[in-house]
Amino acid sequence: MKRSIAGIIFRNGKFLIGKRLPTGEMASRWEFPGGKVDGDETPEASLLREFREEMAIDVSVGRLIGTAEFTNRNGPSELLAYEVSIPVDLPVELTEHSSVTWATMDEIERLEFVDSDRLLLPAIKEWYSL
Repeated sequence: MKRSIAGIIFRNGKFLIGKRLPTGEMASRWEFPGGKVDGDETPEASLLREFREEMAIDVSVGRLIGTAEFTNRNGPSELLAYEVSIPVDLPVELTEHSSVTWATMDEIERLEFVDSDRLLLPAIKEWYSL
């Protein structure tokens, strides 16, 4: 089974989300930053790599928040959501997103969000309400 990761960054009641580039699968939809776990890479290592590649920032990876299983054109996949911290007010260089923003859970639920990330919302709601 293929594995992907999502970095959940929560600050001041809002989550950091990115809008996908206008090409490719799920074009121009919103998502939590992350990507695929490569080879024998750990999910934590893949989050560090993905944030460096996609936003040119170093992050701290916390605990596993939740998982979701789904099937897409590449077959069955597992998506793991981890708590992630970023330095405050650090500028980012976007390579995989056209923009990033901070959004409340209510806003996220109304946005055109990537299907697989939407499956994580119940676990994320439980995590941040603790």
